[in-house]
Amino acid sequence: ECCRQEEVPVQNSGGRGIMDDWPGYDLNLFTYPQHYYGDLEYVLIPHGIIVDRIERLAKDIMKDIGYSDIMVLCVLKGGYKFCADLVEHLKNISRNSDRFVSMKVDFIRLKSYRNDQSMGEMQIIGGDDLSTLAGKDVVGTGRTMKALLSNIEKYKPNMVKVASLLVKRTPRSDGFRPDYAGFEIPNLFVVGYALDYNEYFRDLNHICVINEHGKEKYRV
Repeated sequence: ECCRQEEVPVQNSGGRGIMDDWPGYDLNLFTYPQHYYGDLEYVLIPHGIIVDRIERLAKDIMKDIGYSDIMVLCVLKGGYKFCADLVEHLKNISRNSDRFVSMKVDFIRLKSYRNDQSMGEMQIIGGDDLSTLAGKDVVGTGRTMKALLSNIEKYKPNMVKVASLLVKRTPRSDGFRPDYAGFEIPNLFVVGYALDYNEYFRDLNHICVINEHGKEKYRV
């Protein structure tokens, strides 16, 4: 079966949760930038599985809110690849449907990590005037949306939905769940697919677990 693709083992979370004891994929099975050799433990989610999952999220979003124009609010920097791929799939669905859905994209940056530790306080950097969200259907994408939601709501958008590629199982979780989630993962610090460690690893296509050598090498 040359075209068979092995699925990431999951536990009971809607068929998308990666088990705590999942050992991941051996790095030797994949290509990745040579400058990260020795800095990673294993591949948690290969790029192909990420892309397939995002396509399904796009279909779910269009099924739910594809009857109206959409404003996509992308959380930079970690959310840019997820947002770009999601928007492309949304546009493809719109192009092949009997009703055109207008989509606009805006950007905001949140900074919450220094090295591999959350700083607690959320820094909001950049972004245009959020008053443009008034009366719009908003799909927010990124890792850390709760800090933005109360700020967005005061501009009275018609609807707000949150899409996140990853949901981490962690004791520090405040219980917030996005409306659309790609994968639920163990409490691991992951990099790749635009997720960084002090600005490194954004050029890694797969989502991987960084090792202690990598953390020390790129620590600030």
